Amino acid sequence: MKRIINLIDALSGFGGWTAGTFMAVALAVSVAEIVVRGGFDATLYVADEYTGYLMAMLTFMGLAYTLRERGHIRMMFLPHIIRGRAHVLYNMVCYVVGFLFCAGLTWFTWEFFWDSVVSESQSMQVSETYLAIPQFFLPVGSLLMTLQFAAEFLKGLAMLRGDTQGLRILEEADDLGR
Repeated sequence: MKRIINLIDALSGFGGWTAGTFMAVALAVSVAEIVVRGGFDATLYVADEYTGYLMAMLTFMGLAYTLRERGHIRMMFLPHIIRGRAHVLYNMVCYVVGFLFCAGLTWFTWEFFWDSVVSESQSMQVSETYLAIPQFFLPVGSLLMTLQFAAEFLKGLAMLRGDTQGLRILEEADDLGR
């Protein structure tokens, strides 16, 4: 079980690095557009379109990493009241709900992506980008998030058993809601 948890954590870390790379590329495209517009009175034509794709791609690829690092916004009133074993069980219930939601999200984003593959959809912009390429990252990111919810649930089981050695367990801190 620990190998599976650590593998999923590693995949989420890879998703985080991928999201960071996409963010750097979006920044480079935006800066290039600014330089071309300001210095040459021209345009790249695809800057807005591609930064939009990159933002969607980095958002989905970073979801699992953000969950792993406890970065998602949470309503913390009830978790601050509950302590010990009940707190772990409460989190496990939340992880099951998140898992089910993300499993559905994965399915729907896969359908969205596959529809673009089958219909060979292209962008209406100048680039005529094959839309399945940026859409591919939606089901991949959703799947990573689904797997991370499963890993967090399994970490909860390990915490209940008191067998967390070798696992990366982050506790909720009271400051700043993390």
